[in-house]
Amino acid sequence: MNKKVDQQSADNIRALAVAMVEKANSGHPGGPMGGADFMHILYSEFFNYDPSDMKWPFRDRFFMDAGHLSTLMYAQYYLLGNYEKDDVANFRQWGSITPGHPEVDVERGIENTSGPLGQGHTMGVGAAIAAKFLQARFGDWMNHKIYGFISDGGVQEEISQGAGRIAGHLGLSNFIMFFDSNDIQLSTSTDEVTTENTAMKYEAWGWKVITIDGHNHDEIRKALTDANNETERPTLIIGKTIMGKGCVTADGKMFEGECELHGQPIGATGADYTKTLLNLGANPESPFDIFDDVNEFYKNLLKEKIAKAAEKKAEIAVWKNKNQALSDKLDFFLSGKLPELDFESIEHKAGLATRAASSGVLAYLAEKVENMIVSSADLSNSDKTDGFLKKTHALKKGDFSGSFLQAGVAELTMACIANGIALHGGIIPVVATFFVFSDYMKPAMRISAIQELPVKYVWTHDAFRVGEDGPTHQPVEQEAQLRLLEKLKNHSGKPSLLALRPADSAETSVAWKMALENQDTPTGLILSRQGIKDLPASGKSRYNDALAAEKGGYLVKEVENPDVVLIANGSEVATLVAAAELLEAEKGLKVSIASIISEGRFRLQTKSYQESVIPKNKPLFGLTAGLPVNLEGLVGDHGKVFGLDHFGYSAPASVLDEKFGFTGEKVCNQVLEYLKTV
Repeated sequence: MNKKVDQQSADNIRALAVAMVEKANSGHPGGPMGGADFMHILYSEFFNYDPSDMKWPFRDRFFMDAGHLSTLMYAQYYLLGNYEKDDVANFRQWGSITPGHPEVDVERGIENTSGPLGQGHTMGVGAAIAAKFLQARFGDWMNHKIYGFISDGGVQEEISQGAGRIAGHLGLSNFIMFFDSNDIQLSTSTDEVTTENTAMKYEAWGWKVITIDGHNHDEIRKALTDANNETERPTLIIGKTIMGKGCVTADGKMFEGECELHGQPIGATGADYTKTLLNLGANPESPFDIFDDVNEFYKNLLKEKIAKAAEKKAEIAVWKNKNQALSDKLDFFLSGKLPELDFESIEHKAGLATRAASSGVLAYLAEKVENMIVSSADLSNSDKTDGFLKKTHALKKGDFSGSFLQAGVAELTMACIANGIALHGGIIPVVATFFVFSDYMKPAMRISAIQELPVKYVWTHDAFRVGEDGPTHQPVEQEAQLRLLEKLKNHSGKPSLLALRPADSAETSVAWKMALENQDTPTGLILSRQGIKDLPASGKSRYNDALAAEKGGYLVKEVENPDVVLIANGSEVATLVAAAELLEAEKGLKVSIASIISEGRFRLQTKSYQESVIPKNKPLFGLTAGLPVNLEGLVGDHGKVFGLDHFGYSAPASVLDEKFGFTGEKVCNQVLEYLKTV
């Protein structure tokens, strides 16, 4: 322990944060100045990782919630050698690896993308669940910690309710979170928006809570020591800190704890940039330097970290030699590979709802894929994830041998936890709810897409055929939102989401195959509540036919030189089959039918393949239970889409089909009316 270098290190972090924001003329300097003491003590004395092997699976992990405090992370990791001087000097600039809000970059220590408050620490909860899950299967030697860092905004975001409740309920003793409590928000002081007792709230959820002076290094050490020794509960360390710690005015007076220090360069506030750097021990002429004593300290620290990690790796090697079968299984989990799966062997009864077909697939996967966690928002018996649950049991405090997370009614929290599970690695996360409640999940789905995480979303009750529950429960516009995400490219240039709406049981099996094999982006399965008549097989088996869905779309019914090509996905494909029978029998028309399970995937195919399914020189008619825009891009300017342009109503599904025009006979008439116009 060296009190002088500890203080210098914290002040160096403060100076770097101030300089980054000032040079960029954009950012949030005050919070990083308050959190600098905690970060230095955490990383110098408690955080276990291997600087020479940043992706070491058994490292401690740090999840930032307050993404606007990115300079706090960049400054700390610069001291640790993860960034160069030019990197921190080019904060928030084009091409820089130090963006305004941190973006996942494990090689440099950034475990998660953050920015939307509340999600970062909730992903940390997910990572802690993943670590407990693996520890239950491979041994207590797997004892790495998950650290979170949260601000007042993250505590206030509603998602913190779900994250706090679930972490406490499960007894995530491997999760330690620092609350940077500085009483200042972006536009107000906290006392203008809340009077809650945060400590009592977390204690009520089952957390260990420690309140400290967030600038007292001895108190930080003791709190982190106590948190690391805790075996029953997650720990919240409430650090009372000062916004803009170390800021001074032009005449040298302290200017700390001011709201204006939160979200702008300090030179634009009552503080003075040059005098503040001098007060912190920095050189205003070269503000991105690491102080000499700090540089020497951190160089030695890195050697110590590598040596300590080597000791842990040696311990793990002994375990591996004694437990070869378990070791091989662990390596397989961490590889991201799938076991051999035979989706064709999964038998489905005739005419199932696709949610029921999905249940059968999940029951099969429960026995074949050992590193999968399935979660449901209190709907397992309705979204049919109970097919998986019946083959395992729920995770609970002190027993993580199961594979099912009962999240309760908390769709956003559940989805965000799944992101954290995926970020940790070694486990495949699946989350399920009703399709209309995907609206609650959108913020986490977007972060899934940005981080390119292979989370599997399962949405059931996919259309107005939810029926009697009425318009609040009948999705209409939701599929259009997902199809937009299929059109939005991620930073790897791929569609940011794979959205799959299967047309029958066979396509549901194929959709699950596609979902599990997609390790580059999140996948959404959109499934029906009501039974669907199985599509006719044209080859050796319906499953074999449905494998063509892996291209995003294919012809389920193909004739030479068709008079019209009908296009749909999901349960509407079966309605088109019924309409086609009438068109052929009563009008002598030749009809082809295309099932487009994913327009995003379909658009990745060759132009010749796309035209073989949807020829541009033929009349094209689309049918969708959602907004017409779902299919308008497929039918083109001269095609016709029949869909909904209004909310649903409360009535039995069969009545709604009749009233809304979704029967074979009514669709037949719609097609005939369309053909009169071409």
